[in-house]
Amino acid sequence: MEKRTKKPIVAIVGRPNVGKSTLFNVLAGDKISIVKDTPGITRDRIYADVNWLNWNFTMIDTGGIEPDSKDIILSQMREQAQIAIDTADVIIFLVDVRQGLVDADSKVADMLRRSHKPVVLVVNKVDSFAKMEADVYEFYNLGIGEPYPISSVNKLGLGEMLDAVTALFDEDALTEEEDDRPRIAIVGKPNVGKSSIINKIAGEERVIVSDIAGTTRDAIDTEIVYNDREYVFIDTAGLRRKNKIKEELERFMIIRTVSAVERADVVVLVIDAVEGVTEQDAKIAGIAHDRGKGIIIAVNKWDAIEKDDKTIYRFTEKVRNTLSFMLYAEIVFISAVTGQRLNRLFETIDMVIENQSLRISTGVVNEIVTEAVALQQPPSDKGKRLKIFYTTQVGVKPPTFVVFVNDKELMHFSYTRYLENKIREAFGFKGTSLKFIIRERKEDKKL
Repeated sequence: MEKRTKKPIVAIVGRPNVGKSTLFNVLAGDKISIVKDTPGITRDRIYADVNWLNWNFTMIDTGGIEPDSKDIILSQMREQAQIAIDTADVIIFLVDVRQGLVDADSKVADMLRRSHKPVVLVVNKVDSFAKMEADVYEFYNLGIGEPYPISSVNKLGLGEMLDAVTALFDEDALTEEEDDRPRIAIVGKPNVGKSSIINKIAGEERVIVSDIAGTTRDAIDTEIVYNDREYVFIDTAGLRRKNKIKEELERFMIIRTVSAVERADVVVLVIDAVEGVTEQDAKIAGIAHDRGKGIIIAVNKWDAIEKDDKTIYRFTEKVRNTLSFMLYAEIVFISAVTGQRLNRLFETIDMVIENQSLRISTGVVNEIVTEAVALQQPPSDKGKRLKIFYTTQVGVKPPTFVVFVNDKELMHFSYTRYLENKIREAFGFKGTSLKFIIRERKEDKKL
């Protein structure tokens, strides 16, 4: 059995105007972590992938606080800190050297200290380390360790800070037990019936259930045995927030989704049949798509819909239009209340897992690509035409192909999409995204 490693999650917490967004954007670089053609998503980047030396981690921004009164700032900072404690492996606590140490910082530091989560204290806006040394040392009084001086704007001190963050990743905690059981994350907006689905599955006679104590994330994992196969279901429902602020709730939901999706093989996005597919569903779907996971769209509460012979067709069309960036996703219509088609959900999960791990021999891939090129000529620019020399599959979960070409610039997105469609026509790959890496090589070189 292979050991699985989880991608660490790092959260940034801090008062308004200490430079959280600037730090987030500098570390995230220009790589917006959500696919460009996902509707309505790029506006609010809540998470991004960061690479530092040998580490790959997901960074989350726990939220902007609208400065109002001191009480509100403190309560919202506590909310942010709680989100970070719930979901992150390491927390960056950002303070501002110019504003100095304030009461809210001390109160949040107490909370972080009690959580026993690893925290890196980062002092921002330190434009001159020599001149501001004494001001930086003041933050030792927070009692959460050494303050790391940085300037996000001038990109100073970031290397030392990232070294400190990655040094706190616990490799043992990130390496999960040897476990080849499929992991299924149940995600979706609040109140679409995520927990009800798990409860219904768990209540079936043929199912054996046991709760695995929550990992560092507070989602409870449920072990389910169905038709003699073991699965681990990851439920993102969990904490019911008292917070009435819609944006905060949505941000919290997205952060919870990111941490669950990171750990899953297959993501089941639950949509409310009565409400229909929404922009928020597209945001959540974008996270799973972006991470290359197997994806199933489960339309729940299907028993509550008045139906005629066209209902499923019409609903499917709406889902496909709203989630047009992932036409490969499988759709199942279920009811957690009546248990309708839950067996179909398991069949679909099994199929998607198989497709995620499907390998195609290089000879066969090249046959398909050669035929595709013959049917539709590759694009050309200023008299130079794209040549595809060779294609090979280099990985699974998701199936990943490397395409060797004469000029990367000529490989338009639309032509990659065309090749993807041809490979799908031949092999299905239902329910999984495919990843294409385009590499250039000179024509005279022999392989």
